[in-house]
Amino acid sequence: MPASKPRLNMFNSVSLDGYFTDSSNDMSWAHAGGDSDEFQEFVAGNASGASALIFGRVTYEMMAGFWPTAAAAQQMPEVAAGMNKAKKYIFSRNLKKADWANTVVLNGDPVAEIAKLKRGDGPGMTILGSGSIVKQLAAAGVIDDYQLMVCPVILGSGRTLFDGIPGRPTLKLSNSRTFKNGKVFLHYSA
Repeated sequence: MPASKPRLNMFNSVSLDGYFTDSSNDMSWAHAGGDSDEFQEFVAGNASGASALIFGRVTYEMMAGFWPTAAAAQQMPEVAAGMNKAKKYIFSRNLKKADWANTVVLNGDPVAEIAKLKRGDGPGMTILGSGSIVKQLAAAGVIDDYQLMVCPVILGSGRTLFDGIPGRPTLKLSNSRTFKNGKVFLHYSA
């Protein structure tokens, strides 16, 4: 039986009104209420997966500025370990190299680069943050799974992940989970 090809997953936190950043591009609201044991166990479980991580440059710089630090290892040791050991791909027109361990910079078209990775034998991939990359890949129909953590906050304005996506892609709910902190995890398959 041939090995299955890598799937592309997207994971983002969104507000109740559908924004992944507020109007100032701040995402700190997504971390409120994340200190419960139940929620931390879920986050640590996700971080221990074997997925390669996909970032745009802005998200990469934010992640690389925290996860390799001693503070990250102290605050969230399982997540920090997972983030640091994972294979990482960064889409950037400007970066030529990356300092975070296990990181490859991709300067080409995200749709073509992801299609090439999906034809390979590598691990599944997860896009974290990276709204402009998500939008391009969703429009091209190459995202296999959409995972959203709906946070119980209304921002009123900000950036959406799917503004301008052509057509009306229909997704199927694969699973969901409600947390005591009010957050709701939704996993849809394309």
